[in-house]
Amino acid sequence: MVNASAVASSKAKNAGGCRNLSKSQLGGVIFGCKNNTMKECLSKQLFGLPVQHFSYVKNIDSGLPLFLFNYTDRKLYGIYEAAGSGQMHIDQYAWTSDGSFKTPYPAQVQIRVRLLCQPLLEIQFKPVIEDNYFTHNHFLFELDHVQAGKLISIFSSLAFASSSSPSRNFAKERSIFQGLLANDKREEKGYFQSQDFKDIFPYSSGLNGKLRPRDTSVHSNSNQQLEVLLDNQAELDEKDLIYTKLKELALQREFSGGITDVPSDEATTAIVPASINDAIIGQETFLEELPLEEQNVDCSCDSTGYPSVIAQLLQENEEFKAFKEEHIHNINNLKQELAYAKQEITELKYRIMMLESSNTVCTRADEILINPTDDAHLMHELIFLTGGYDGVSWLSALDSYLPSFDVLKSLKPMNSVRAYASVAKLSGEFYVFGGGTGSLWYDTVESYNPADDEWTVCPCLKEKKGSLAGAALKDKIFAIGGGNGTECFSEVEMYDPQVGRWITTQSMLQKRFALAAAELNGALYAVGGYDGSNYLETAERFDPREHSWTKIRSMSTKRGCHALVALSGKLYALGGYDGSTMVPSIEIYDPHLGTWMIGEPMNHSRGYSAAAVLKESIYVIGGVQSDEEIVDVVECYKEGQGWQMPNLKAIGKRCFSSAIVLEED
Repeated sequence: MVNASAVASSKAKNAGGCRNLSKSQLGGVIFGCKNNTMKECLSKQLFGLPVQHFSYVKNIDSGLPLFLFNYTDRKLYGIYEAAGSGQMHIDQYAWTSDGSFKTPYPAQVQIRVRLLCQPLLEIQFKPVIEDNYFTHNHFLFELDHVQAGKLISIFSSLAFASSSSPSRNFAKERSIFQGLLANDKREEKGYFQSQDFKDIFPYSSGLNGKLRPRDTSVHSNSNQQLEVLLDNQAELDEKDLIYTKLKELALQREFSGGITDVPSDEATTAIVPASINDAIIGQETFLEELPLEEQNVDCSCDSTGYPSVIAQLLQENEEFKAFKEEHIHNINNLKQELAYAKQEITELKYRIMMLESSNTVCTRADEILINPTDDAHLMHELIFLTGGYDGVSWLSALDSYLPSFDVLKSLKPMNSVRAYASVAKLSGEFYVFGGGTGSLWYDTVESYNPADDEWTVCPCLKEKKGSLAGAALKDKIFAIGGGNGTECFSEVEMYDPQVGRWITTQSMLQKRFALAAAELNGALYAVGGYDGSNYLETAERFDPREHSWTKIRSMSTKRGCHALVALSGKLYALGGYDGSTMVPSIEIYDPHLGTWMIGEPMNHSRGYSAAAVLKESIYVIGGVQSDEEIVDVVECYKEGQGWQMPNLKAIGKRCFSSAIVLEED
């Protein structure tokens, strides 16, 4: 007989440690960790494996079941699922002690908790993945649909009750729209005494439910729910069958004596299985409830020495075992058919998506060999995205995005998580300043050099602030307006690299929090925002020659948390919040005419999106809608063609991030 472990070991060697399951065959993946890396896996919501495992990690799509094996205690933890596709170097410095060298586990995937369960001992999960073992202690990490389904079923039976889920600090999970503090602190400072934060964003309280990390107790997919129902039904069928068999046996057989007339036989009693004894007790109870004329039961013994009733029960028990095995076999076949059906549906959806996007080149990063930062001519076709929030975590990430191929590449992350920040380019680098997480604001500044993929810490702002605006003008960077959670600012700070520090310069005419700003024709423009009481439709311009701000024509719509970009000598104010809802509307300012014009609206209402101009086109990325959902849609505008939705999917859900393009001078 051929040894199964030897076969598995041979397969492992031939396949380079992989089963080489196709994307359609892949039902789940196990990732590895140890006690000293498990905390980082869960806190960063990131799993990783050595580079040779990327051959199948790249086949991971959002929603695929994932499990985490701890080599230290040899327990399997679950249930997790992929929050995006498997990629190389999502975090180049993960699982390194000080970030001085790159990660040894670059084949990575972002994860989220599907269902929090007790871990499985190896003796519990090993029988399910027996075929994956190639040595006594080592196994392959790729799971087919049947294996993944069985593991999910076992884990589901060990799920923690909602009351036993880890406690959450709701005081820290305030709305991510939190631009200003609640009334208690405002009243202490004398600000906004009659204004509650709900008046700023009336629906913001709901964001605590929708924009904090997801409630993991509701992420079981339809297949898992059906598996649990089938298992429960099997248990009910088993109980009903036992009861029915006993009832039939009691009613259909008429004997001359009672159960109590059975001769005492210690040897016989000792070898009667416990299940049979339980059945007899159940039958006695049932007989007691029957009319006296139906209790005439004969308990004569057969040739085996057992009472005939026990012999009959033994026979019925064997029949039931056969029935149960057939029932389990049918359930397993049904689960397998469901897994295949789900995969076929997924493939059909993918084909439909490809047909719908036939006019757009959309290629996944793991399917083409492009390293944008190593190719000089591609540098000016990239949009750089910094920080933000993805619906699960606040981000320190820096990504380069190539819209022409729908490729997102992770670069070296910032030194801290950072949303609500601003960004400006200067001398081939870009600077990210201010921002925070909505409850914590920063005065820190860092600059990024794309040539060597390095961040440099720069002098701090004079004030901690977020939801500010920024722009570069005449070799200087301006940090404009914003707020610190207590008040809104009209102040403007200027950074001069020659001086090496931030200097307070001429303030705006109005306080503006969640404003937008841009440079056009050698002047700065600050548009919209929130002044502590109302959202603003006003706008003003800073002329460095006069060193003063001047009011210009107001927009027709109040706007905050919107975007502002310059295209073909005009300013485009994009979307935002008007004080009651997110809007899709666009207004265009022509400095030669000094007026705002209504433009073609976007397809989606959104605020706190990232926007940039690349090759005479405006790209609006992510953001938040009026229904409090984070947007994963990219829209593109080109003069004469209007707004298009090119079905770009690589970025995923993202809001409160900043975008910038390093175009050739």
